[in-house]
Amino acid sequence: MVPTGQVAEKQACEEPRQDHELKSWRCLVFYLCFFGFMAQLRPGESFITPFLLERKFTKEQVTNEIIPMLPYSHLAVLVPVFLLTDYLRYKPVLVLQCLSFVCVWLLLLLGTSVVHMQLMEVFYSVTMAARIAYSSYIFSLVHPSRYQRMASYSRAAVLLGVFISSVLGQALVTVGHISTYMLNCISLGFILFSLVLSLFLKRPRRSLFFNRSILAREALPCELDQMHPGPGRPETGKLDRMLGTCRDSFLVRMLSELVENARQPQLRLWCLWWVFNSSGYYLITYYVHVLWRSTDSSLSYNGAVDAASTLLSAITSFSAGFLNIRWTLWSKLVIAIVIAIQAGLVFCMFRTQDIWVCYVTFVLFRGAYQFLVPIATFQIASSLSKELCALVFGINTFLATALKTCITLVVSDKRGLGLQVRSQFRIYFIYFLMLSITCFAWAGLDGLRYCQRGRHQPLAQAQELRSPLETSVQAINLQDGDLRGPKPSAPQLLSEDGMEDDRGDLRVEAKA
Repeated sequence: MVPTGQVAEKQACEEPRQDHELKSWRCLVFYLCFFGFMAQLRPGESFITPFLLERKFTKEQVTNEIIPMLPYSHLAVLVPVFLLTDYLRYKPVLVLQCLSFVCVWLLLLLGTSVVHMQLMEVFYSVTMAARIAYSSYIFSLVHPSRYQRMASYSRAAVLLGVFISSVLGQALVTVGHISTYMLNCISLGFILFSLVLSLFLKRPRRSLFFNRSILAREALPCELDQMHPGPGRPETGKLDRMLGTCRDSFLVRMLSELVENARQPQLRLWCLWWVFNSSGYYLITYYVHVLWRSTDSSLSYNGAVDAASTLLSAITSFSAGFLNIRWTLWSKLVIAIVIAIQAGLVFCMFRTQDIWVCYVTFVLFRGAYQFLVPIATFQIASSLSKELCALVFGINTFLATALKTCITLVVSDKRGLGLQVRSQFRIYFIYFLMLSITCFAWAGLDGLRYCQRGRHQPLAQAQELRSPLETSVQAINLQDGDLRGPKPSAPQLLSEDGMEDDRGDLRVEAKA
């Protein structure tokens, strides 16, 4: 039994250490959020399309040769960068992202040919794939009970950076009468500063998959059997041991768990929405600046529209967190209505000749999409462990990228149909219209089944969306390596549609 004096002395020694650790992680989180804010300050990004057209690149070259390289290269680098992010423990990938941004703007300023601009798109695809490093880095710094709050801090830093960057770019062009070339030089200066900041980030000691903490690892049964074979159990051969190790490996266990969870209807529904809707969303944002330029080449309020759409997206995303309905019954109908609204907005974009209508419809289009993103995030994450969340969102992002790459190859690329921008938007309108019709039909069938069963028979239990305040009280037990342990309320790794996505939205808009 420990004497009382020793206990008091031990507690007195631990208190200063806890205070030091508290100050330490607060400083780290503040520095990471500051880095995230500064990394978004690229005021010239909203005006890349006017800059390219001023450099004597034609609309056909921008639409059918330069922009299609972005989804192609993004698909190629997405999986390697995702794996390297976890294996290298975040910081090297953040440095790589900043270096890639430097290459993007150097090629933009110094490049003179279509090949140079296509190479610029390749480097930018690396920055898009590397966004996962920032969104997941912060979770390695703090205790699981603080995940929800820290995620809100990091997201707020990104949104604020995007908003300030867009407003600054528009003010410099409209009020300061600065050329787009000088605006891109200013952007390069901010990027170099963020590169310096990335060099001083702390490298975590653990990550989600490859560098799991010792306490989080579980001894595999096959390994225990090899070390301590039972008296009545003969030692197996080398091949059997290898097969047993593979069967009980962390990745295989995750995949088997994923197959079991894939039977949940709500999980399948929101994953399908993520893949199909985000593909159409990013195709719109890739080419919307070209559409604006075709509608009216005399006005250029790209930065103001980006700022307004960012603000509306933040408002709709936040409001969605407090929407409380019976998602088992109404999810398909809500999705169908939102997609129908998106289809109507896309129709207005390519039919109108008024640039202000184009601006307003795009702002509303982004807001409608961002309204469903947090709902999908919570619905998917509510029944999965944090590792499965990362895997599911990674798969969703890969499938969405593959789909938009195929559509780009057929519709936009000069080796395919090579359509002009208004013809492309007509195709995208048909795409969203077919999605909405499918969802309405799906919702109608569910309604008929519900009426046939009768109201007295409840639907299968499904996860309901909860507000951030409610979800923040849940703590994730990192020290439990079992995938069937406590489930998080939100994923630690977001696809390009979640965390990344706000600056990603603006960048792909600006690139179009």
